[in-house]
Amino acid sequence: MLAIDPGKKLSFNRLISNGDLVIVYERHDNMKAVTVAENSVLQNRFGVFKHSEWIGKPFGSKVFSNKGGFVYLLAPTPELWTLVLSHRTQILYIADISFVIMYLEVVPGCLVLESGTGSGSLTTSLARAVAPTGHVHTFDFHEQRAGSARDDFERTGLSSIISVRVRDIQGEGFPNEFAGLADAVFLDLPQPWLAIPSAAKMLKQDGTLCSFSPCVEQVQRSCETLQNCFTDIRTFEVLLRTYEVREGKMENLNGDNNGSNGSSLPCKRRQRSGGSYAPDSTVSSVMARPCGEARGHTGFLTFARLKCL
Repeated sequence: MLAIDPGKKLSFNRLISNGDLVIVYERHDNMKAVTVAENSVLQNRFGVFKHSEWIGKPFGSKVFSNKGGFVYLLAPTPELWTLVLSHRTQILYIADISFVIMYLEVVPGCLVLESGTGSGSLTTSLARAVAPTGHVHTFDFHEQRAGSARDDFERTGLSSIISVRVRDIQGEGFPNEFAGLADAVFLDLPQPWLAIPSAAKMLKQDGTLCSFSPCVEQVQRSCETLQNCFTDIRTFEVLLRTYEVREGKMENLNGDNNGSNGSSLPCKRRQRSGGSYAPDSTVSSVMARPCGEARGHTGFLTFARLKCL
């Protein structure tokens, strides 16, 4: 579970306790969130894992099943939580989240307003950025979705710095109690231009706003509205390309019958049926190549800064 040290920052308890949330890591594309319960077990393809054997171990431990298989127990960082949370809506991923936090200038102590909450992927990272003295107020018009997000923030230990409310920001705007107090506002709405005038009233002088939209037509209309009260209006599309790095074998194209390949590196040899040796035509090498499941377009991020009066 996340713990807040008022004198320092948001951090994790070093040792796993009964009731903690852990990320069970099998491989980079197979993880799940599990709440530790002393009398419970986890069953997967590697065997049966007893929760009681996890208690007292530090996060990052390698634990074994009854069959000798193993998994890693990782702390539920915002990055990992983004990969395992329940998708109630389309979510923002790490590349967009990192860009948003940087351009909104979110630092410890900030007050941030967010609409809508959705699955809470961005909200979790915003909470870590403002901790321990800041606060995130997030709004969603869907009551059940807001309730599920509230439960998730309880599980991850963030409920003390995240407040979830049910409110239609497009129709009602942000509550007046935040007028002139917000350091940053984030909008993820179908019609963000309807909420921009209210967002402008919430921001401090020189405060920043970000609007996430999947379609460029939404961006165009939002930018038209932003020009009334905002300056330094910019739109970005963040595209992330990941690579797989692994060891593999490749043909030794420069080899010859004498085993010389034009370098001082040793050349492996294989034994012929007659007992003599010949240079192996393949060599081991570490290769990097683009992942086959690289994500493309997620959405457009439009940033703007409130005009100084």
